[in-house]
Amino acid sequence: METCITPLPEVSSSDEVAGGMVQKWPERAFTVPPRISSGSLPGFGAEKFREDNEVWKERVTHYKRIISPLPQGRYRNVMDMNANLGGFAAALLKYPVWVMNVVPANSNPDTLGVIYERGFIGTYHDWCEAFSTYPRTYDLIHAGGVFSIYQDRCDITYILLEMDRILRPEGTVIFRDGVEVLVKIKSITDGMRWKSNIMDHESGPFNPEKILVAVKSYWTGEAKQKQH
Repeated sequence: METCITPLPEVSSSDEVAGGMVQKWPERAFTVPPRISSGSLPGFGAEKFREDNEVWKERVTHYKRIISPLPQGRYRNVMDMNANLGGFAAALLKYPVWVMNVVPANSNPDTLGVIYERGFIGTYHDWCEAFSTYPRTYDLIHAGGVFSIYQDRCDITYILLEMDRILRPEGTVIFRDGVEVLVKIKSITDGMRWKSNIMDHESGPFNPEKILVAVKSYWTGEAKQKQH
């Protein structure tokens, strides 16, 4: 197990906190984490951390406009399939939700430690494999850039089927990716009877990244009626 454990930094006395002091909740969620303030996460400084928080604040504000159930408290169990610094979870802090932050295996840099230091729950996962959870666990799944990462590694159909398994009926998925990737995703989710729509980025139509909002339909009863 030793190779799976990330060691905390060395300290010179028993009065020091290995890894650095963290603030109390909920300030902890928005305070620069020790791994970033110490410079141990390459490419991420305090300013970039604050910018990331602002970006996700803007994105969640946009999601509220295009997904009406979000501000109504309809979602409880949420998953971020590519959590990065945990900005999506932080932006949802005022809502009564629980967020599972997933860091894709082999991510560089590894940001799971930052997620924990912010007070959030998280895990590593390779999305070419099944995710260890019960069926219909999640109400809302966020997939930002996930399929760009995995489209050349495994069949994205299997990832979407796994998402279908863990998403409750009438649950929602938010995909963020390039247009070509989203068109591929939509062609598959249409066959899964998800109701989906590609929308512009929150910054406007000229951004090459787009948003696909998909809702898993409750079609079992309809299928049975057609059989009879």
